[in-house]
Amino acid sequence: MLRDSELRSLTHRVIPGGAHTYSKGDDQFPSNAPRYIEKGEGCYVWGDDNKRYLDWTMGLRSVSLGYGIEEVNDAVIKQIYKGANFCRPSYLETELALKILELIPNGQMVKFAKNGSSVTTAATKLARAYTGRDYIALCKNHPFFSYDDWFIGTTLSNRGVPKSISDLSQTFNYNDIASLEKLFLDYPNKIAAVILEPATTEHPSNNFLSEVRNLCEKNGAVLIFDEMITGFRWHLNGAQTYYDVIPDLSTFGKGIANGFSLAALVGKREIMELGDIFHSQKRVFLLSTTHGAENHSLAAALATLNFFKEKEVVSHMWKMGGRLIEGINQVVKEFGLEKYFSIGGIDCSPYYVCKDKNGNNSFEFRTLFLQEMVKEGILINYIAPSYSHSQDTIDFTVSAVRKALKVYKMALDKGVKHYLLGPAIKPVFREYN
Repeated sequence: MLRDSELRSLTHRVIPGGAHTYSKGDDQFPSNAPRYIEKGEGCYVWGDDNKRYLDWTMGLRSVSLGYGIEEVNDAVIKQIYKGANFCRPSYLETELALKILELIPNGQMVKFAKNGSSVTTAATKLARAYTGRDYIALCKNHPFFSYDDWFIGTTLSNRGVPKSISDLSQTFNYNDIASLEKLFLDYPNKIAAVILEPATTEHPSNNFLSEVRNLCEKNGAVLIFDEMITGFRWHLNGAQTYYDVIPDLSTFGKGIANGFSLAALVGKREIMELGDIFHSQKRVFLLSTTHGAENHSLAAALATLNFFKEKEVVSHMWKMGGRLIEGINQVVKEFGLEKYFSIGGIDCSPYYVCKDKNGNNSFEFRTLFLQEMVKEGILINYIAPSYSHSQDTIDFTVSAVRKALKVYKMALDKGVKHYLLGPAIKPVFREYN
């Protein structure tokens, strides 16, 4: 049997980065985290070390209900026996499209793909075709929109992206309407689209989303909401409903199919139909993917959305996240660590911040916290409350945090390097490894 170091070497020899999304890479986890995940059940996963872990990451937020949900799996298995892919569309594509259009305000047409990057890029292409403009304004405070050049060119990991493409993407700040106004002034009649998440770690303030909507209308730009995370988490009808601001185009993925690969571009007919085959305008080659509408993923999405409606999943996510924030904050207060560790954000999607003794955000202290939580049997790089999380899992997590913060406090006094078992995690977007 190969040793752990040999397995790691083998994986990196055959897979660039050791994983198919950088967020799952070795440099994103403490050295004591399991190298591989072999199975999941509810909100628990089992690593290659045969140890069970309570999981708060839930497949990078894609598993909204829980692992191995019977209703979803049964629908998938039933469809697999019928067939995964054919030479013509299946009616499942229409059925799911109608279901999504029932949920998303002002949605009139839908296009499916396998991942979020594809549909956000498709949205920007449609906006450019619709407006005849080239520039994209994107929110620089939001971590990820696409692996395609129009976004990656704005990050530190921009090697391989032509400057001519990077220059067409300009950034603004969330909850800072003046920064977006400046872009429209600097690039008059050149901005095709404004793309942002409706929210990430904080709610919009001072009618920010409404002001963005107004600016887009005033300047003839298409408004795109990236609802990969907020969709079916903030509200069953999207964060656009929660905040009562309706975009022209919106994109969904992550929890739409409980971990099965599916993403959706939803929008107004007058924009979406540019990718149709029944108009007399110049053709837009929108999305064309052999596997974009695999039948078993569509079946998973239909079952997941039905589960959402029947079980009130969204309200459960909000409740569990809020209780977790409250419980952990009590522990932080017990240790007097308010200046060094904090948890907050929006209840259905909490986040935490780790700081060093100087009050600076610290990857080393974040690694230490993750490391100590792994020791207690918890994976918590992200916090994505699911339907499978319960009060018992919250109590277990809070108890583990109490142990982790005890070590955290000692590290503040004596130095974090004395307590780290391996290298510190690193930001995904960086210029050098």
